[in-house]
Amino acid sequence: KRTSAKGWGSGRGTARVPRIKNGSKAAFVPMAIGGRQAHPTRAEKNHHEKINIKERRFAIRSAVAATTNKEIVENRGHKVEDLEQVPIIVEDDLESVKTAKQSREIFEKIGVYDDVIRAKEGKRIRAGRGKTRGRKYKKVKGPLVVVGEDKGISLGARNHAGVDVVVVENLNAELLAPGTHPGRLTVYTKSAVEKLGGLFQ
Repeated sequence: KRTSAKGWGSGRGTARVPRIKNGSKAAFVPMAIGGRQAHPTRAEKNHHEKINIKERRFAIRSAVAATTNKEIVENRGHKVEDLEQVPIIVEDDLESVKTAKQSREIFEKIGVYDDVIRAKEGKRIRAGRGKTRGRKYKKVKGPLVVVGEDKGISLGARNHAGVDVVVVENLNAELLAPGTHPGRLTVYTKSAVEKLGGLFQ
């Protein structure tokens, strides 16, 4: 709304819309180019949609099941050619890794670092008007790391492109199937797998 636009008033044979100070271009009003939104989203509005508990749990179970199917994971675009199986299950020591250097070495050994590189190179500029409205870049999703307890891995992995870390109790369908596409490349710790059996029943 910070603009020099001001209406000229009547008697000039033009529409009485606010116009910029040194010119005749209309500004500020919704129908002007670059003007404000007519009905902007309100901060006090609740943008969440309710979903049935059984339906939500079923969605999470389905998304977890999709992480075990190599064909679905590959169709989603992940680099899994060199992997013997998906998902990858590792020791609980991964939960305590606190540096990007250590986590990179682990990702290289278990074979998911190629997917991190794919996510890094896949960053691109969004098409359309959204790039001027605070969402300039579109980013690719890489591996998901599911842990039983976060002892520092969120710090160690946050600097890698496309990598998300989640405690198994907070697992949701959006993380397992971003953009409604199931089959995300997932790394589980042993404790996460043990806890997962009793969740989302």
